[in-house]
Amino acid sequence: MANEQARQPARDPQDLERLLIARQWAGDIDGMVALFAPDAVIDSGEKDLTRGREAIRALFAEIIEAGRKFQRGEQRSAAINGDLALTSTRLPDGTITTEVARRQADGTWLWVIDRYSVAW
Repeated sequence: MANEQARQPARDPQDLERLLIARQWAGDIDGMVALFAPDAVIDSGEKDLTRGREAIRALFAEIIEAGRKFQRGEQRSAAINGDLALTSTRLPDGTITTEVARRQADGTWLWVIDRYSVAW
């Protein structure tokens, strides 16, 4: 899965979560990062937002190194408006994630905002 040519792109915003989890379980950090736009932002609940692919790569490397595994949850249907989509998932522990995806020029989708939990 490490070969970028072999990575399946997200043709639908609903694909992003499935692909992220599969790549995370495989230890494919670059594949995980490839699901995010270059200017993406992640709110993992820490003090500061994680901005840009290099910072996102470092965040995912820490998560994998710690042995943490993302869990599949109940995904809600994406709310799509033009080239933007709102995705969300209720995880097994009850946490709800929210993400904003943007359609790319080639028709694929990348996340631009990822919030690990809507509770605070």
